[in-house]
Amino acid sequence: MLTPTAILTLLGFVVLFGALSRPLSDSWISAPMVFTGFGLAVGDLGLGLVSFEPTDGTLHALAELTLVVVLFTDASRIDLRHLRQRWSLPARLLGLGMPLSILLGTGAGLLLFPQLGLWEVAALAAILAPTDAALGQAVVSAEEVPEPVREALTVEGGLNDGIAVPIILVFLALAGAAHSEHSGAGGWLTFWIQQVTLGPLGGVVIGGGGGALLSLAAARGFTLPAFERLAGLALAALCFFGADHIGGNGLIAAFVGGAVFGRTAPNVSHHVHTFMETEGQLLMMMVFVLLGCALAGPALLELRWQTVIYALLSLTLVRMIPVALAALGCARPFAQVMFMGWFGPRGLASLLFGLLLLEHETLTDADPMFQIVVFTVLASVALHGVTARVGVRALGRSNAKTLANTTGRA
Repeated sequence: MLTPTAILTLLGFVVLFGALSRPLSDSWISAPMVFTGFGLAVGDLGLGLVSFEPTDGTLHALAELTLVVVLFTDASRIDLRHLRQRWSLPARLLGLGMPLSILLGTGAGLLLFPQLGLWEVAALAAILAPTDAALGQAVVSAEEVPEPVREALTVEGGLNDGIAVPIILVFLALAGAAHSEHSGAGGWLTFWIQQVTLGPLGGVVIGGGGGALLSLAAARGFTLPAFERLAGLALAALCFFGADHIGGNGLIAAFVGGAVFGRTAPNVSHHVHTFMETEGQLLMMMVFVLLGCALAGPALLELRWQTVIYALLSLTLVRMIPVALAALGCARPFAQVMFMGWFGPRGLASLLFGLLLLEHETLTDADPMFQIVVFTVLASVALHGVTARVGVRALGRSNAKTLANTTGRA
């Protein structure tokens, strides 16, 4: 629980980070790395200032709220007119790359964790398949990254979370850990169809309707900038809870709603972007603090070599091979394909889905599976944080060389 000392320490650290934010941003150390390390220092393995159970709901609620805001905001930046002309690559990443990642992750898990059953390993692979929109922001916002690549990674990170939810629940049910009204094959199919159809539908209706209302009101001078921003954020939450209420997937709804909102209310959406660049950053960093102080300790103390290898495989070959196969025929340079394959960080979504493991008491191996998820996220925070700036610069140089060669041949 958060004691007065813990609250003072957290707030003081935010102030200190703000004072050093520019030199830190120019270094290879990312903000998620800093806040996760701070959480580890003040958690049970460190000073013991912050201590709580992962199942008490605090981390789940904060991570879910942050993910909804990130998905909505990132999607609102997408140019839908351009995306319609370049839909092939993100569709390939979702329709081919993601299933192949789950398949390869399942195979690797069966080899490394023979004590787990097939469906438990499949659930673990599905939990770690979605990429993280929050951790990937530094990459998808970099001008050195070509716009088609940025759009593909943004759309993938926005939609794969929602697509993964029904798949994970099916695998958990097959493992005998989840029992619900969706127990039969027909019931699961109906549930999946509802998730992936009613979710986007809710996002289109709520995001489009709310965006049109705010845009019209702003054009007539009825709104104030501060409340435009609050209304936009409320719209993100409305997409999530509205879709969930009708049986759709709230994460998909938040992403689709953000995309439609950005299209219907361009004169308002920039206020939501401003929030994400300020207060939204604080939300994300608090999640990483809680990751460090509450989850990192047990994952590191119980670390096994099989977990290290699985995490490294999950972040490299298990993703990069499917991305390379999915990109065949898309006429993207090899450097860009490898870039997309590497920069698929795991973060908020995997943590949220990992918490589902702890909610099913009949899953006997829930704790070790959750520790694998946590360590993979920690490894992603470190490895993708260290390589983000270097990778973006290397891609920029590769693009410039390719352009020069093309110009020279012309």
